[in-house]
Parts: sequence; structure tokens; C-alpha cells
Amino acid sequence: MSLELETRAPATVIIPEPPPKSRLGPRILAALLALWLLSGVYIVAADQQAVVTRFGRVVEPRVMPGIHVSWPWPFDMVRKLKVRQTQRLVIGGDVSDSVLGKTQPLVSQFLTGDQNLLHIRAVVQYSVGMPADYLFQSEDVTMTLGSAVASELSRRIASRPVDAVLTTEKVAIQEEVRAAAQRLLNQYRSGVLLSTVSIEMAAPPPETADAFRDVASARADSARIVNEAQGYANDVIPKARGEAQQMLEISEGYKQRKINEAEGDAARFTQVAAEHSKASEVNGRRLYTEALEQILPKIKKLIVDSNGNLDLTIVRKEGGAREQVP
Repeated sequence: MSLELETRAPATVIIPEPPPKSRLGPRILAALLALWLLSGVYIVAADQQAVVTRFGRVVEPRVMPGIHVSWPWPFDMVRKLKVRQTQRLVIGGDVSDSVLGKTQPLVSQFLTGDQNLLHIRAVVQYSVGMPADYLFQSEDVTMTLGSAVASELSRRIASRPVDAVLTTEKVAIQEEVRAAAQRLLNQYRSGVLLSTVSIEMAAPPPETADAFRDVASARADSARIVNEAQGYANDVIPKARGEAQQMLEISEGYKQRKINEAEGDAARFTQVAAEHSKASEVNGRRLYTEALEQILPKIKKLIVDSNGNLDLTIVRKEGGAREQVP
């Protein structure tokens, strides 16, 4: 038996080439790194200011509007605040109470200097003054602000009588409270800037409202009567002064006229005396004759001749007529 050996060619083994290294991973990492770095660029709007903290510590307390760069998160954190936005807080009640006209006795009662109770509600308008202090110095800025304004409001009202609080001193109280509360908030470093403090409502308790209205009515009547009296005085006094001035001018004219007449009479008498002195005998006879002409017709006369005989035949009769005596 013959064995036939089959001869076969050796098999060829093909080993595949390793794929080329991928370049996509480094590109992604580079892009992510670039985006992470670009996240440190931030924009602060025109009505905002920002505060930058690094690991919780403030590194930039006030960043003004514009484009800025900081370290990306988690190194730096940027907090933005609208510093120009006016915020509103009601002291002595809630906003809904002011709309509905309600009062909360426990929070709105204030004691005046003359031991009277008043329900007062004040409105505070404020904005952010120091962004870093506003964010990190107070746990509750609204509560701190309300407590400061309420304490200063209580102090100012307690130093004035009730009539002054309700009428003439309201504007002064508002300004004093705003200034004092701002100083107190600055000491607390609350970062708040007060704009206005306005007393929106000041009224007595309902139990005494009628009495207060009567007092206010009486005060109004008193002011009206005083104004009427003042108006009457303003009308009468100028007239009296005008009449007095007129009488003074009339008397001054009368006085001047009499002086002028006296001076004229004196000047005329002086001239007559001067002329009389030039021919005193003749002028004397003339004056004597003129005087007798004025005197004799007014009296009864007895005529005696040069021999001493009395002529009774002629008697002067009343009315100037002559009558023959028989």
C-alpha cells in the first residue's frame, strides 16, 4: 500500500494594520477649555452693578456697567444687582392694607408725646447703594430696613404732640426719619440708599375718631374766624390810615392858608402904617371921620350946638328915617 503524501502550500496569514490615532478628542478638550475660559467674560448692563467673589471672598465689591473678565467658575462667581431699581417697603401694615384701607393695630400703633395713640402707615422707597454690603452684610436686608425706619419713626412721633403729627409737622417728621434711618443703616453696612419716607396714613383709633373730627372742625372754624378778622382788619386799617392822612393834609392846608392870610394882613398893615406915618395928622382925621361915619348911624344922637343948646327937633328914628318932634 503506497502512501501518497499530499503536499499543500503554506497558508498566508494577513495581520490587519492598526487604525490611525484619532485627533477628535484633543480638539474637543481644547474647545471645552476655550469655552470654560470664555465663561469668565461677563457683561454688566447699564442699570446694574456686579460683585465678584473668589472662593467666597469678595475681590471686586463694585463692578460698573460694561464688559469685564474674571476667572471662570468655580474660581470666581459674579452676582449682578439692579442698583437703579427703586424698591418699596410699607411700615405699619402690608401693601394690600393700603389698597383696602385696613389697619393692623399691632404694627401700626404709635404713641405721641402727649400720650395719644395713632395708626400710622409709612411707605419707604429705597435702592441698592453698596452692592457688596447689600449681598453679604445682612441676612435679611428688608427686615433690617423696616426695623430701622420703624424705630426712628417711633422716636420722632413720641417727641411731638398728636396735633403736630396730624397737621403741621408731618413733612418734618418724614425728612428727619429718612436722615436718621440712613445713618443707622450706614452703621449696619446694609448697603441700602433711602430715597423717601412718606407717611401715607395717620389717623386716630376708631374709638376716638369722632372726638378728633370735632377738634379738627373747631380748629378749622377758629382758623376761619381768625382769617375773617384779619381780612376785616386789612380792609379797615388802610381806610382809617387814608382818612387820617387826608385829615392831616386838610389841617396842614388850613394852617398854611391862615399863615398866609396873617402874613398878608401884617404886610398890608405895615404898608398902611408906613403911609400913615407920612401924613399922620391928615390920615388921623380921615380915619376918625370914617370911623364916625360907621358908628353914628347905628346909635341914637343928641345934637348940641356950640352955645350949649340941645336941639330936640331932630330925633333919629329906627330905619334911618327922620321925624320932626312937635
